[in-house]
Amino acid sequence: MGSIKSSLFISIDGVIEAPETWHFDYFDEEMGAVVGTMMNETDATLLGRQTYEEFAGYWPNADPDDPITAQMNGARKYVVSNTLTDATWENSTVINGEVAAKLTALKQDTRLSTTGSATLVRRLLEAGLVDELHLLVHPVVVGSGKKLFADGAKVSLDLITATTFKTGVVHLVYAPTTR
Repeated sequence: MGSIKSSLFISIDGVIEAPETWHFDYFDEEMGAVVGTMMNETDATLLGRQTYEEFAGYWPNADPDDPITAQMNGARKYVVSNTLTDATWENSTVINGEVAAKLTALKQDTRLSTTGSATLVRRLLEAGLVDELHLLVHPVVVGSGKKLFADGAKVSLDLITATTFKTGVVHLVYAPTTR
């Protein structure tokens, strides 16, 4: 049985935009282990169009000696978009149209994860397709930027685990509510 696990870096004030400007001060071995485990426990990555375009502009030209480069480029990727028609980055496929039905079928036997893609994560949560939501809450107030839950439907979740790293980052894992 497959699943969809979503993970996001998020500031204490809910900002998920541009983590490269505030996240790296908190990245350490503990967080690296969590991120690595998430990457290793997936068969394919789900990306929204904007994140796909950012990643496709970076990873194919990234340092070839960095093992993450090979992992990102070689991984299967599904881009959820009704505007993108062609995904040219290696091992990428566009999913459009009846997205919920297609992802429900895909997750029957595929372990999927999202990276970034806040709009996609929000829509997946609203559709009840996310099996686990991993939030790596950073102890920083960014002040402005795109927020994960700025708008949208109510989605109830149950806290499964909470782990505090030495840097003050809290790894929260939620699942759909059983109440």
